[in-house]
Amino acid sequence: MTTSLYPWQQDAWQQLQALRPRMPHAILFHGAQGIGKADFIEHFAQALLCEDVRADGHACGACASCGWFSQGNHPDYRRVRPEALEDDVADDGEEGEGAKKSAKTKTPSKDIKIEQIRNLADFMNISTHRQGLRVVVLYPAEALNTPASNALLKTLEEPPPGTLFLLASNSLDRLLPTILSRCRKFALPMPSHEQALTWLKQQGLNDADSWLREQGGAPLAALAQSESGGREETEQLLQVLANPGVEAALKAADKLQKSPLAPLVASLQRWLYDVFSVKLSGTIRYYPRHRRELEALAGRINVSRLMAAIKAANERRAIAEHPLSPKLFLEDMLLDYASSCQ
Repeated sequence: MTTSLYPWQQDAWQQLQALRPRMPHAILFHGAQGIGKADFIEHFAQALLCEDVRADGHACGACASCGWFSQGNHPDYRRVRPEALEDDVADDGEEGEGAKKSAKTKTPSKDIKIEQIRNLADFMNISTHRQGLRVVVLYPAEALNTPASNALLKTLEEPPPGTLFLLASNSLDRLLPTILSRCRKFALPMPSHEQALTWLKQQGLNDADSWLREQGGAPLAALAQSESGGREETEQLLQVLANPGVEAALKAADKLQKSPLAPLVASLQRWLYDVFSVKLSGTIRYYPRHRRELEALAGRINVSRLMAAIKAANERRAIAEHPLSPKLFLEDMLLDYASSCQ
């Protein structure tokens, strides 16, 4: 059986079919994080390899090729992604069947490394299994480190015949311009709030509207976050952000020091965005249930202080995965935020 597309991807699928008669050698699918890009390109890869493709472009799900694909051993298909995503985690926890804890003691790499690109050489230089197409799926493309990016660029400059690259990216500005120039770009849409909310309710998610808003309208990110078990920590952080102070910051840092830091920094970034948005236009994107607190903060915070706080949060996001001391990291972040709100 083939995996169904998400409801908000149907129009994009129809548009994609127009490329089938004259397929480029590389297509770069891009869009917001958490909308299902990885699932979309995997679905397309199966359809390209299917031996009895349906009239609507979907794979038949019954031929030998579809059987190999569903079992993960199709001889003409390769998937390239970071080691950290290899246990069916998808881009950024965004897509796929969900995370499985690795048995490895070494922390899996979040980069796509040059060895992974070099390992494609043998695959691309042998004949295809049934004289058909050879497909390479790579995501997220921004995970390519510099040597891997350069190696991929050389391949895209001289693409092997009969090989199609399908890439997915959350952030085009993090890719080499030369890679961008050698791919046909294809935008995947963000679902409407109603589409995403309906889908989340069908998955049985309670308080779906709040989860969806907190993830900026990205339904798979909302579902993944709801399943991560970090709701209590997020609520603790929001209470401190809503009522900033030195004592509250120190207590929160002590309680939250064992929690993953990247989601906490992301929550701060979203909160600051809402404060900025309220101050400029009176609108709230992520935390409408905290309108009263956001409006109070927006009314008293200085614009220059707010911009400095946003910049500091962005810088902290870059190092949140590897802090020297989680507690000191949180103390510094929350005390800095409290100071900005004075």
